[in-house]
Amino acid sequence: MATMQDIRRRIRSVRNIQQITRAMKMVAGAKLRRAQRALFAGRPYSDKMEEVLVRLGTRVDTSLHPLLAQREVKNTGFVVITADRGLAGGFAASIIRNALRELEKRDPRSVHLITVGSKGRDYFKRRGYNLMGEYVGLGDEITFAKANLIANALTEFYLSELLDEIYLVYPSFVNALTQRQTVTRLLPLSAPTAKTEGLAAEYLFEPSPEAVLNALLPRYVSTIVYRALLEAKASEEAARMTAMEAATKNADEMIEKLTISFNRARQASITSEISEIVAGAEALK
Repeated sequence: MATMQDIRRRIRSVRNIQQITRAMKMVAGAKLRRAQRALFAGRPYSDKMEEVLVRLGTRVDTSLHPLLAQREVKNTGFVVITADRGLAGGFAASIIRNALRELEKRDPRSVHLITVGSKGRDYFKRRGYNLMGEYVGLGDEITFAKANLIANALTEFYLSELLDEIYLVYPSFVNALTQRQTVTRLLPLSAPTAKTEGLAAEYLFEPSPEAVLNALLPRYVSTIVYRALLEAKASEEAARMTAMEAATKNADEMIEKLTISFNRARQASITSEISEIVAGAEALK
């Protein structure tokens, strides 16, 4: 049975850990609010760009653009977006499981991975998967420049026909408690549909609709990657905040149980001392 000193030491240790988890929860909450602001600011931009591409789809033959060209699929790339840091519960494990489900549907020899975040990179590298690229250390602030760097590399893989299609695997942020695992095709881009309902205004494109389309499509690829990174960052901080809150509550429960054990040990010690005093008094008689 543990002594009172051992129990007291464990209570002190758990309280120290609880202070850390409580502080980490507050930090994750602040980062989550910042990530949410960036995500909610970026979503309208992405939606509006898609609307412009829909309008362009009614004016030009979009099938002629290389980023929209469909070809026989021989090699498929998966961009798996995880995190660089842990202590976020099952955040990275859920994304990796989702990626593995997609990989199992295809011939392993035709699958190539591009990982964003050290968690996914380390997992797939240890298991011998073919990594075409890896991006780590993006930091807490996701900028469009970072997304553009990744998007340019992916576009080059596709245009050089190293990859015939590319998918993004990432968590979509719903709220602080819910993140939805998402798999979406990045390249080739889906051709803009000719739907015009709700688009009453007519646009004039300068210098020409074709030139505007050629300028917008590469930027649209970067926008999709940027949005996926923002979704993943917000989801990561939400998962970390939830995990640290659960750890803080578990520490409370552990402290309560240890306190009960300490009181029982103390009571047993007092009872033992009283018994020894009574036995000594009886012996003196």
